[in-house]
Amino acid sequence: MTEIRHLEIGAELRLAYRRRPGRGPTLVFLPGYRSDMEGTKALALDAWAASAGRAMLRFDYAGCGASDGDFEKQRLADWRNDVLAMIDEVAEGSVVLVGSSMGGWLMLLAALARPDRVAGLVGIAAAPDFTYWGFSQDQKMAILREGRIAEPSAYGDAPKVTTRIFWESGEALRLLHAPIAVDCPVRLLHGQADPDVPWQYALEIAKTVRSSDVQTILIKDGDHRLSRGADIARLIATVESLLEAL
Repeated sequence: MTEIRHLEIGAELRLAYRRRPGRGPTLVFLPGYRSDMEGTKALALDAWAASAGRAMLRFDYAGCGASDGDFEKQRLADWRNDVLAMIDEVAEGSVVLVGSSMGGWLMLLAALARPDRVAGLVGIAAAPDFTYWGFSQDQKMAILREGRIAEPSAYGDAPKVTTRIFWESGEALRLLHAPIAVDCPVRLLHGQADPDVPWQYALEIAKTVRSSDVQTILIKDGDHRLSRGADIARLIATVESLLEAL
């Protein structure tokens, strides 16, 4: 396993990352909300990159995993800026962004900000605009009124916390209301048994991005994580095929 290094962002923030040298565009894995670079899909993709001699970059957003920062002080815009810092300061050459859930929102935002660097996108249950469609009106009012909400999480013992500053930042960065000026190849994997992100959003992304090279893969019995052996194999095959076509 590659060693953890740190990218200094200003005087008080260090982002943790693991970078694997290799050929071709650098794969950059973007975790989901409250996740980190040590997740099942990130590790599996890194292991494949090592065996294939491909360049790979994993990292933790501020306030997550091994990076510095207070999770509850982070906005979606801050995590987008973390992605851009990794592209600008750590990755070399072009990149292919692999975004899981919220990471799929961030990959689109990063592609808009760095069109000259982003050569391709692979979304796994991509969830752009989830601050809009992922909360009830009562939840939204509670976030605005109380500054945060904490809910039980299906993916761990710790509650899922959503802060007002994150929610407001997400609302300001919504994408699906207008054409998304992304022209690189896009691949979207989504489980039709996903309880968190409706699979129809994969079709909405495919319709809304400007690129004509878009493929959507729906897995009928797939859940949100898409971390089963067959799901991982499908992800790796999708990434490998996209890299070979670039």
